Amino acid sequence: MQIDTSSQVRGDSARPVVAVLCKQPADRPSGLDGLDVDFRYCTAEDLASAVRGARALLLWDFFSTAVRDVWSEATGLEWIHVTAAGVDTLLFDELRDSDVVVTNARGVFDRPIAEYVLGAVLAHAKDGRTSFALQREHRWQHRETRAIAGARALVVGTGSIGREIARLLRVVGMQVRGAGRVARADDPDFGDVVASADLADEVGWCDHLVLAAPLTNSTRGLVDASVLSAMKPDAHLVNIGRGPLVDESALLAALRDNRIGGATLDVFDTEPLPPDHPLWDAPNVTITAHMAGDVVGWRETLTEQFADNARRWLAGEPLVNVVDKELGYIPGASR
Repeated sequence: MQIDTSSQVRGDSARPVVAVLCKQPADRPSGLDGLDVDFRYCTAEDLASAVRGARALLLWDFFSTAVRDVWSEATGLEWIHVTAAGVDTLLFDELRDSDVVVTNARGVFDRPIAEYVLGAVLAHAKDGRTSFALQREHRWQHRETRAIAGARALVVGTGSIGREIARLLRVVGMQVRGAGRVARADDPDFGDVVASADLADEVGWCDHLVLAAPLTNSTRGLVDASVLSAMKPDAHLVNIGRGPLVDESALLAALRDNRIGGATLDVFDTEPLPPDHPLWDAPNVTITAHMAGDVVGWRETLTEQFADNARRWLAGEPLVNVVDKELGYIPGASR
């Protein structure tokens, strides 16, 4: 793909250049024409040329790792905005050590993901998998299902997404606790927050374990065999965070041995999930294609969020959603 400079002013333009990394040529944000910048739209193969002389980079292809491969060309870069809540695929040592500011899409996906989690909890409690199977077989089989009022949910990750999940689950009458870096009481959304490091000692309390934590060195593999073994035999795991939060081999063993009640998974170690991956056929599993937060209009919302931050940047004002590059998330917003 040739770099698209159609929005650039030719000649001695004083406008700052913003490179925009897209997954493919046709995949590019719309609605940015009113900004007083020159855009360079590119794919990963042209990113090196696009970032040369650019002062900002918009990662519309938010899972790309191409930035680290062209870092030596990004000598004028001041700001990177990634259109995702997680920044784990972006960060690398040279970026962490630089003065480049990183911002993310915090806030865009909170409510849609919370609604996805509520839907997953309802589907599990009402045994939707069996209902669909019986319908395909044209079988009328009366059953009793479970109420969610009074059920217990432990939400791992007390950032903005985790908090929206907690608030929504409380509305329908569920008991909710949080799990974060530091244990504490009297949290406005979670009540009690337990330490994620003590997860194996805490999961026996919950009926639904919801993973909404960022992927960091301390959360990678957080849900391992010891945590899964400590869960109730009918407990339900929901992962909308990142695939590597869970030891997939241990999860498969727990599902096959009926040591937990089921799992709803939107994220995986490898994405797309390979067609021959055993999770597709594991018992009591619902799989979705990393789409928990992608409701109609989400791209437009991401564009508006970037445009608002770009106007701040152009005016010399502080940016919003600034990520602590060492921690890998926004301090005080995702713990």
